[in-house]
Amino acid sequence: MTTTAAPDLHERLTALAERQIAAGEVRGAPAADPVNLPMIRHWTAAMGDANPVYTDEAFAAASVHGEIVAPPAMAQVWTMGGPGPREGATSPVDDVLRALDEGGFTGVVATNCEQTYHRYARLGERLIPATRLTGLAGPKTTALGTGYFVTWVMTWYSEHEPVAEMMFRILKFRPREDKAAPEGRSPYPLRPAVNRDTEFFWNGVREGELRIQKCGDCGELRHPPGPVCPSCRSANRGYAVASGLGEVYSFVVHHNPPVPGIERPYVVAVIELPEGTRIVGNVVECPPESVDIGMPVQVAYREMDDELTLPMWVPRES
Repeated sequence: MTTTAAPDLHERLTALAERQIAAGEVRGAPAADPVNLPMIRHWTAAMGDANPVYTDEAFAAASVHGEIVAPPAMAQVWTMGGPGPREGATSPVDDVLRALDEGGFTGVVATNCEQTYHRYARLGERLIPATRLTGLAGPKTTALGTGYFVTWVMTWYSEHEPVAEMMFRILKFRPREDKAAPEGRSPYPLRPAVNRDTEFFWNGVREGELRIQKCGDCGELRHPPGPVCPSCRSANRGYAVASGLGEVYSFVVHHNPPVPGIERPYVVAVIELPEGTRIVGNVVECPPESVDIGMPVQVAYREMDDELTLPMWVPRES
């Protein structure tokens, strides 16, 4: 749904976006480090990717590649910067995002990410990122608030040869100022998608159960839920009720950007369940600096508003 915005602000944003789109692709600084085996080992361990072509030198030498190659999905890892000013050329996206922030569109949520892989990155290559702004659409009215969709494409090069590219789209929105009703609470702004594949999970949350999808034929557990078993391709599905216990498998501490309805910093963790699968959730009731890999946790259900309950994870005694 399209809505209106201040004409002068909208005109400035549109004109700025048109200039940046016309500027085309802008190359950034080369990666600080070349593609290297230690980082590949860290990434594959965190992702649970056991393909030996990424880490086993003997296996890789005998493979079609003849050498170790990096997982294609790692493309962004090699050039992703940390907090603070970035060295090298300014991205054509930066000025648009800054103008949206100054216009009050301070909220942000990712909506689309599509990656295309041209070839594997090889050890020793120092990838170079290049960015081009491809679109600004808005203002639009969404459940989060009025905002603009910003789309750009990043391409990673080895010298002049493209290795991978990624289309990325975000919604920059002006957070709504909802006032609590006399007999209720303000709606929690980040609501999960509920469909035929996930409805059983959220029904379980409301009943205080952690339900994990289970294949009705081979019995494999899987999360997140999906329409088809990845192992036997069966569409016959049910669920098992997990114990609600787990351990922190991996985690990040989120500081920026701001997220509506959530106080920063906060911990987002991958929780390893003893049933044999993993689930993502917030670790609460402890300082972020106290969270560690292998930390024992248990599920806790938190009412976010009058309709939404979320499963979160709290420390437990080992």
